[in-house]
Amino acid sequence: MTRAIVLPEDGDSALTEVDDAFLRAGRDDGVVVDVEWSSLNYKDGMALRGDPGVARTRPLIPGIDLVGTVVEGDSARRFEPGDSVVLNGAGIGETRHGGYSERAVVDAASLVHLPEQITPRRAAAIGTAGFTAMLSVLRLERDVKPGDGEILVTGSAGGVGSIALALLSHLGYTAVASTGRPEQGDYLRSLGASAIIDREELSAPGRPLQKTRWAGAVDSVGGQTLATVLAQTAWGGTVTACGLAGGSDLPTTVLPFILRAVNLAGINSVDAPRALREEAWGRLAVDLDLDLLDSLTTEVGLADVVGLAGEITAGRVRGRTVVRVRE
Repeated sequence: MTRAIVLPEDGDSALTEVDDAFLRAGRDDGVVVDVEWSSLNYKDGMALRGDPGVARTRPLIPGIDLVGTVVEGDSARRFEPGDSVVLNGAGIGETRHGGYSERAVVDAASLVHLPEQITPRRAAAIGTAGFTAMLSVLRLERDVKPGDGEILVTGSAGGVGSIALALLSHLGYTAVASTGRPEQGDYLRSLGASAIIDREELSAPGRPLQKTRWAGAVDSVGGQTLATVLAQTAWGGTVTACGLAGGSDLPTTVLPFILRAVNLAGINSVDAPRALREEAWGRLAVDLDLDLLDSLTTEVGLADVVGLAGEITAGRVRGRTVVRVRE
């Protein structure tokens, strides 16, 4: 039997025990992983609370990240027993059983060997949030170079924003943090933010083209915030969109795109192909200050994660939270 957090067909998520048949969910294939660490993301909070937009099947083991050791490899022998691996997204914790379990059966297609520079705990701290931040930076640096101007990071105290600030600062960009939590100023500056603005500056409707402020941006908020950022982005700038904490609508016009050649780049970490996953994790091993990562990481046990669902969806969780799956 395996300890796991399960969202049942009816009722609330809870820590329980499941058998191998439950973990396999009718599948005979897959890489079997002893899970050591997972993490808590905004999407996990929604799944733990039974949001049907995330938890699209029941019963379900939530957890969109897992880090662990291979027990049974794949038929292609790309993964063998003893390999340290990491998996982000790819449907786990949404349509397939995820990382809040001491053992998981996962597809090999999206699994990545853990870079030797990154410990399993740190890999969980990076998680989907850091992976998404790295994908955003990879896309941003195609068009925008250090010295081109300020890069705005919205939702900067959250997981994606925190790691995006750290990456951008390390790479020589001038990053500005947008937040609704002014008490986090010292924290954001410690991550490399050169300046901090109140998110209210971006939340009100305005003209479709405004005075240019940003060479680019990493946005995890969406809605009116994203529309305002686009209106304030300089000619040829790139804005990456990876979240919708502020809404899924986009009240803008084509003017930023056809008059300023602004690029709006969507970031989808769930379905990223293996080659891109490997590139992103390779860059994280080099471009992320891992000691700084430790400073923004909080650790909880598997039994504690259900109680944190409401905290993260309410925006009261700062930085990254790793989940210690095994006691």
